[in-house]
Amino acid sequence: MSTSASDSEGEGKESGLARARRVFRRWALRVSPFVLGALALCAVGAPWFAPYPPEEDQLRAVHAAPPGYPRCAEGRIGPCNVNGIPLGRDGDVYYFALGADHQGRDVLSRVIYGARTSLILAAVAIAIGAVFGTALGLIAGYRGGWVDRIIMRAAGAFSSVLIYIPLIWLAIWLAQVFGQSIAVAALALLPGTWASIARHVRAVAARFMTRHLTAAIVNAVVVGCVLQAGRVVVLESVLSFLGAGVPSPAPSWGADISAGRSYFGAAWWVVVFPAMAILLTALAFNFAGGWLRDRWGLRQG
Repeated sequence: MSTSASDSEGEGKESGLARARRVFRRWALRVSPFVLGALALCAVGAPWFAPYPPEEDQLRAVHAAPPGYPRCAEGRIGPCNVNGIPLGRDGDVYYFALGADHQGRDVLSRVIYGARTSLILAAVAIAIGAVFGTALGLIAGYRGGWVDRIIMRAAGAFSSVLIYIPLIWLAIWLAQVFGQSIAVAALALLPGTWASIARHVRAVAARFMTRHLTAAIVNAVVVGCVLQAGRVVVLESVLSFLGAGVPSPAPSWGADISAGRSYFGAAWWVVVFPAMAILLTALAFNFAGGWLRDRWGLRQG
């Protein structure tokens, strides 16, 4: 009797956990399009949506807190609320909705422009990786045998999180040799972009007949690119955090977190808001890619 009771209790807990996962997944799928849409708007319309230029500094607003913090004495350098106080030489009044960083730059503006930086890098790296991934996936699916095994094992290795370690070292080496630039950062991101696309295309090539292949490959490439985008955004942020990504003072979520970590106790908003942007972006791409994969009935090779 005790065994059966414990079993039924365990089944109840599992069903409750599964129900919670379904609810979370359902809400995540509803929110993800809005997050991705907001990212696209930020990337395209950053000059119109950002309150201030991302590199504009106000030394009297160093570590200015978001609205709601008590005011400090005028002219004090430290974490305080300077919203509504004239700061510019012409008496301009500034409002820092998410606070300011250690150089008095608006955090909200840098988060908005950081979306443009991350998505541009991700788009460039994934577009090039999609060409190689599609070609290798088709070769693996049609040739089969030892060619398929070699390509898929390589794709499996490059799909692992562990591949990020040598990629980070590669990016650091490239930044030291050629200097920091968007081109160098995109080059460092390339090796990790093709694997997911190749595995999806390979599964399609081995499954569909030729007359259905084109549409299926397009779906597989789209799913692979969307799923890979979240990883690339995270990896780009890590590279920028380590000083091997986008050069300063260009806005980058990872670089802003790195610069603000020394002041986290006094100005937590400098770190928290870019970190939230990275987390929401990665989750939105992963949920959107998973939904597309399930909707189109795709699987990895």
